[in-house]
Formats: sequence, structure tokens, C-alpha cells
Amino acid sequence: MLEIFFLIPAFIIGAAAGSFLNCVIYRLEKNKSFLKGRSFCPHCRHVLSWQDLIPLVSFLMLKAKCRYCSKKISFQYPLTEIITGAVFVLVFSHFSGFFLESVSGFLSIIFYWVISCFLIIIFIFDLKHYIIPDRIVYPAIIIAFLYQLFRALEFANWDLFGIWNLEFGILKPVFSAILAAAFFGAIVFVSQGKWMGAGDIKLAFLMGLILGWPNILAGLFSAFLIGAIMGMALVFSGKKTLKSEVPFGPFLVTGTFIALFWGQKMINFYVQSFYQPLF
Repeated sequence: MLEIFFLIPAFIIGAAAGSFLNCVIYRLEKNKSFLKGRSFCPHCRHVLSWQDLIPLVSFLMLKAKCRYCSKKISFQYPLTEIITGAVFVLVFSHFSGFFLESVSGFLSIIFYWVISCFLIIIFIFDLKHYIIPDRIVYPAIIIAFLYQLFRALEFANWDLFGIWNLEFGILKPVFSAILAAAFFGAIVFVSQGKWMGAGDIKLAFLMGLILGWPNILAGLFSAFLIGAIMGMALVFSGKKTLKSEVPFGPFLVTGTFIALFWGQKMINFYVQSFYQPLF
């Protein structure tokens, strides 16, 4: 019951974060700083008041139109708020046991909320512009590495030798990151950048740091599976051809979330299904 009590606040916090992410994405597109300056309408440039910035509520109350110029508000804004809110709820539900046990559990919730925001920005930006911005992926990599280092040191009781423990140390996420990045680097090298881009290598490295071993396998498998399904659907619908460029970042982000929440279950299912004793 205590966990359920926190789910609504988690969604509200996530929706508010999603509203901020929309601002970040827009200012990244315009190459402007998102750390200063008030929000404004992208059409008439009028500064928005607090009534215009209430996540989801403002969109509905304004009937998807700007209060000042009556231009339509993109559905990206409420969708980002809903998705971010839903992800925050999933993160809290998945890690709530740690949250209720210790301070480090609370920090884990905060970390996965923050890293989810980075991933959502990457998803939308790559989907719209076919590029994974370095200004987002590099800070995310640093934050993910520091978190994994903190977790390793916590388990090792600040014993510097303990951080390389194969079960709980930093070796697994670092190894997973290098392996994933090397795999995508090989694809980029073989295809000479036609199949994948350098941004995908960086994102794969981030995936490895977040997921660790063996969840990175579930994340990559999910990404390629969803990418193949969506690619075929786009080709058969006539929206894309076999030679068309399709951003792979959104699939990697989706695979990351799937592996984060259900990766261990996927791996357990695979092991139980394909490695049953014959007799």
C-alpha cells in the first residue's frame, strides 16, 4: 500500500520533468541554452505564464492552442509529459524495494529518473533530427559511470579492491559498455557509417553502463528486434524504402527501458526455455 501511495506523486513529478524536457529539446534544436531564460511560444515568442506551463492540464485547458496567437501546440508536448510520467512510475515501482530499505535506494530512484530523462531526450531528438546530441549523451555517460562507481564502492565498503568484484563491482557495467560500443563500432566500420553512426556507438556505451551484464544482451536484442519490425512495417506501408535512413537511437532507448524493467525476466525465460534437461 505504501508503494501505491507514491505512484501518483511519481507520475506528477515525471510529467513536470517531461515539460522541462520539451524545453530542453526545443532549445537544443535552436542551439540555445536551456539553463536560463523563461519558456515562450515557439510561434509568437510570447513569454508563457505559469497557467500555460501546467503539465497536461494546460494543453487540455488551452485546447491544444497557444493562448496568445492561437497556433496549434504540438502533440509532442503532452506525449513527452505522459511518457516521462509513466517511466517515472515504472522506475519507482521497479526499484521501490531499495527505496524503502536505505538512503542508497532513494539515490537509485533519483539516478534512474535522471538517466531516463537523458534517454527520452535522445529518443525524441534522434527521431526528429537523426542525430544523438553529444551535449546529452556525454553527461549521461559521466553520470552513469559515477553512479556505478558509487554502487561498487558502497558494496565494497569503500575498499578500492572490492570495486572490481565480479558480482557487484564496476567491472560488469564497464565491460558491458565496452562490449556494446565495440559491437556498434564494428558495424560502423564494416558499413563505413551507412548502417550506423558514431552517435549509436556512444549510446551503446551508455546502455552498457546503465544495464550491466547480462542485461545489455536483452537491451540490444530488444532494440534490434523492434527496429526490424518497425523497419519492415515502414517499408511495407510505403513510407520508407530499403535504402531509406532510419534513426536507430529510439530503438536503442526503447531496448534500454525494456531491459531495465524486464531484462532479467527475459534472460530467465530464455535460459529455462532453451536449456531444459533432455531427460
